[in-house]
Amino acid sequence: MPIGIIIEKCTGCALCVKACPFDAIRIIDKLESSGSASDSRSHKKAIIDLNKCTLCGACKDACKFKAVLIEKAETRAPNSSLKDYKGIWVFIEQKNSKVQSVSYELLGKAQELAKKLGCDVSGVFIGNKLENQLDELIFCGANNIYLVEAPELTNFQDEPYTNILVGLIKKYKPEIILCGATNIGRSLISRVAVNIKAGLTADCTGLDIDPEKKILLQTRPAFGGNIMATIISPNYRPQMATVRQKVFTSMEPDKKRRGKIIKESFDSSLYFSRTKLLDIVEEVESLVNLAEANIIVSGGRGMAGPENFKILEELAHVLGAAIGSSRAAVDSGWISYSHQVGQTGRTVAPKIYIACGISGQIQHLVGMQSSKIIVAINKDPEAPIFRVATYGIVGDLFEIVPALTKKFKEVLKR
Repeated sequence: MPIGIIIEKCTGCALCVKACPFDAIRIIDKLESSGSASDSRSHKKAIIDLNKCTLCGACKDACKFKAVLIEKAETRAPNSSLKDYKGIWVFIEQKNSKVQSVSYELLGKAQELAKKLGCDVSGVFIGNKLENQLDELIFCGANNIYLVEAPELTNFQDEPYTNILVGLIKKYKPEIILCGATNIGRSLISRVAVNIKAGLTADCTGLDIDPEKKILLQTRPAFGGNIMATIISPNYRPQMATVRQKVFTSMEPDKKRRGKIIKESFDSSLYFSRTKLLDIVEEVESLVNLAEANIIVSGGRGMAGPENFKILEELAHVLGAAIGSSRAAVDSGWISYSHQVGQTGRTVAPKIYIACGISGQIQHLVGMQSSKIIVAINKDPEAPIFRVATYGIVGDLFEIVPALTKKFKEVLKR
């Protein structure tokens, strides 16, 4: 086991219990015997819950008796040189053979990072009949495109896409791989990371290059969004990160850019999947798609019930906006999860974000603070949402929102 207690040295002092930030250690009475039942004695000893332990080492540092033993795995990938890995890759996500916007956003950010590393940006494009979108990918930041096409790859499935991406990585050795933190991206890239024994940082909100070590700095919210942690992977390649939609902006297309198309093919056995795709059912949205919306009207706990979201829908209809929500509204069952904005929902960056009855906890702010204009409506003047708001309205949203709807109707008719 990677961690254990040396029973002979442990005194049951509980210093390790106090030091453990994950509540993974407790003290028990351990019965010890020297032979006969009359010689049995009870001694307090520490035990570690391996399901909770993260091998952080806090207990080892706290133990005065050197009774904690931690055996960590080798910290460098065997049989490989970090210098062999070059370039930045972006996984190009497609649905129904249409490139998703997050891929263009990542290509734009990858070009920024590539300038600091002095390397190329490549897109990995897997699917079928994708040729008509190759030029646009090059115009928007790809220097190279690794193209893998087959009828079996028309729709995303975990196993074949993982097999292909792992094969390409082993052959070409990219230094960095970026992927959208979408349902597809999260499912795919975690499997790839396990297969190639590389690190992976999920849901990044910031990416940069360390100017001295030339490694990827991956920033994401941690501890419920209360801090922003910067994570590095200095000893393994490729360095891998997922990024939510709308965190970064796409490059302006440059039709003068030229790129190289590298077509790859694999044995058909790698396209086999143990699961069978029966059907793809598109979500029917009554209003505008949340991720693509220029205007979002969002409701939180202050909406007081599911029926009151009709007030927001009326305003959204007039403005041509999408409906969003805080986690509190989703958890209360007032609106579906697909509308949730925040750390555990979607990241959005509309031109206008109207927050109605949302207090503005950090978990929500992470998902919408990149909005160009934030309008906050809340009866509590001390609500945190007002600290990030461009415009704040203190008052009863059930009076203010209908009044705004009425006024916008009048103005927009002109």
